[in-house]
Amino acid sequence: MVSTVRTAPEPWWEGSMDAYDMPAMGVEEELLLVDAATLAAAPGAPAVLKHCASAPGAAGRFSAEITTLQVETKSAPHRHARALGGELLALRRTVARAAEREGLRVVASGLPVLGDVVPPPLTEGERFAEGMATYRALHDEMSMCAFQVHVDIPDLPRALDVGNRLRPWLPVLLAMAANSPYFAGRDTGYATWRALAWGRWPVAGPPPYFHSPAHYEDVLGALAESGALVDRGTVFWDVRPSARLPTLEVRVADMTGTAAESAFLAVLVRALVTVALREAERGEPAPAPSAEVLRAAYWRAARDGLDGMGLDVATGRAVPAPLLAERMVAYARPALVRHGDADLVETGLRWLLRHGCGAARQRAAAAAAGSLAGAVRWLAAQTGAEGFPDPGRR
Repeated sequence: MVSTVRTAPEPWWEGSMDAYDMPAMGVEEELLLVDAATLAAAPGAPAVLKHCASAPGAAGRFSAEITTLQVETKSAPHRHARALGGELLALRRTVARAAEREGLRVVASGLPVLGDVVPPPLTEGERFAEGMATYRALHDEMSMCAFQVHVDIPDLPRALDVGNRLRPWLPVLLAMAANSPYFAGRDTGYATWRALAWGRWPVAGPPPYFHSPAHYEDVLGALAESGALVDRGTVFWDVRPSARLPTLEVRVADMTGTAAESAFLAVLVRALVTVALREAERGEPAPAPSAEVLRAAYWRAARDGLDGMGLDVATGRAVPAPLLAERMVAYARPALVRHGDADLVETGLRWLLRHGCGAARQRAAAAAAGSLAGAVRWLAAQTGAEGFPDPGRR
């Protein structure tokens, strides 16, 4: 059982709810395609996207990714978890039906478990070609899939301030969402190999602490001058002001196994943002853990997920990873209560701590089947499942 620390929400907010009390949130999910027979990653995105385009309400909801092994879905903005979760499940099922027509299946995992995917088949297009010319062999492992949450913050100063305040929680979110233990037929020994592979890029991982919008622009100017950016869309930090939307984007997580996990993590992220906004309004200083400590916390979270110890970046001490997750939920609890999301998040946290992060569940599925193919079959079944499913059901 989880003994989640509770904090009293009563004095925290007064008056009616406004946009900053309950900002809208949207989600992008990157899904992998696998051959229905071999279960190896398969390059079928162009055909699958054509089928998706004919689905009701498809406009703007489906897009290509950098490889033809992937399809991305984009939810509408939502204020309520039930509506968001319902749309995410519907989008996943639409992609699954389209994939079926091409002899494929869809899996929600941070990396392909099986297949000859190094280098992966790349999507054609001018921007993708420019990225290949810039980043070269860094694209070799670009069959990775992330889960991205957008929260409405329409002005840059607030977005940067909130990003500063979220930095200490990024390793905890990474551990909770770790879902890429396997890559191209081997166990990497990590809970999220995607995070380690992604960290090699010049503008990835936790962002710097930004002192002002001018500081942010100076950093981006230097990065552009170095050639590390194709454009502002290639600022890949795990929390960033979106280059195309009036939002703060949190993109630290592996692709989650189920739509229920996605909704759970999205409302948790929205609550963390809301608490951070209130702290900023009260003039509380933002924590500023060093880049070195954050890097160590990332590595431990990537290796172990929710198993074993994590690193408390405030104290520099090793702490059980589940306790860090409980502390984060306790920190977010006033906003979760305000939004009506406390029950969902506490249910999701209990489920996660009972059954493990996605990596632990993938490994359990592979062990039960005696092969990595068993993990892929299980992932495909979970991708379109409703609610928090029983991980033992394959």
